[in-house]
Amino acid sequence: MKILTIIGARPQFVKAAVVSRALRQTAGMQEILVHTGQHFDHNMSQVFFDEMDIPMPNYNLGIGGGTHGQNTGRMIEKIEAVMIKEKPDWVLVYGDTDSTLAGTLAAVKLHIPVAHVEAGLRSYNRRMPEELNRVLTDHAADLLFAPTDVAVENLSKEGIQGKKVIGTGDVMYDAVQFYRESAKRPDIAGLPDRDFVLCTLHRAENTDDPERLKSIMEALSTIAEEIPVILPLHPRTRSNLNKHPDFRTSELSNFRTIDPVGYLEMVWLLEHCRMVMTDSGGLQKEAYFFQKPCVTLRDETEWVELVEAGANTLAGADKTAILKAFNQSKTTVIKDEQLYGDGKSAQHIVNAIRNTN
Repeated sequence: MKILTIIGARPQFVKAAVVSRALRQTAGMQEILVHTGQHFDHNMSQVFFDEMDIPMPNYNLGIGGGTHGQNTGRMIEKIEAVMIKEKPDWVLVYGDTDSTLAGTLAAVKLHIPVAHVEAGLRSYNRRMPEELNRVLTDHAADLLFAPTDVAVENLSKEGIQGKKVIGTGDVMYDAVQFYRESAKRPDIAGLPDRDFVLCTLHRAENTDDPERLKSIMEALSTIAEEIPVILPLHPRTRSNLNKHPDFRTSELSNFRTIDPVGYLEMVWLLEHCRMVMTDSGGLQKEAYFFQKPCVTLRDETEWVELVEAGANTLAGADKTAILKAFNQSKTTVIKDEQLYGDGKSAQHIVNAIRNTN
């Protein structure tokens, strides 16, 4: 059985690492890996293939840096050409990126079945491009691999039910279980061994809004007076900060801005930090896997079970709310409730595809 996998962004590289390994270990399964190029920076892309033993892509489409419409349109055209050449039995897509939607649209128009890893997530914020990508993909897919019970319920509410919906657990939990022992300390001068806040900031709703960005950065600056803040900077975030009159990255002396790090270095940072502050969906879960409290710099989250479990606090971009959530999180104790499966989600996914007629 030939599986054509579409990836293009950092979280997808992490997820694909464990699923690709399961595919290679399963008799009769062949994977063709297509990298759209959505994340084209070395530290956002190539480093993951280098350190996570992900097979080098069979196709690298080199598409990135444009608008959502430009990227999606160019991806559909090039992905379609690959599909016509390779004639896969299934197309496998991950998450909620433009690469996900492009791969799905190209496949369904060629009548190739689509399997969606991380199906059923909903923020119910239609202003987010990611929300539209995941909703459209879920309604077009033939197999939907839901990481949580909440995701299964979300799909059911939209009329997506039956054998096509499979609760598999979360492949990012598989990744943490597999790579935790291989964590690498980042080669960063002056990096504390522990007791620091790990922060990431990349969503357009925060980075492209000067007022939200200013409020978040002011909160982080205040927090950094008490505890070191380590901020790996997404290229878009760095660019917008350097345009902001109050926050040029070369002048942020009271906390550390660093280049994006590889997955194994991020695992080390998660292992050794005191808490996480982020607008990333994936990092909210990874904080939970390492039993670290998380403050989410968004107004909503797809991972509502983390909020209900007390592991995650929504603070939005309001400085006062962020500082309040930070102070409350100092005493948060994370309980391991196994919200994301048994650590064998990748094999469950491969088995489901293999056994589908």
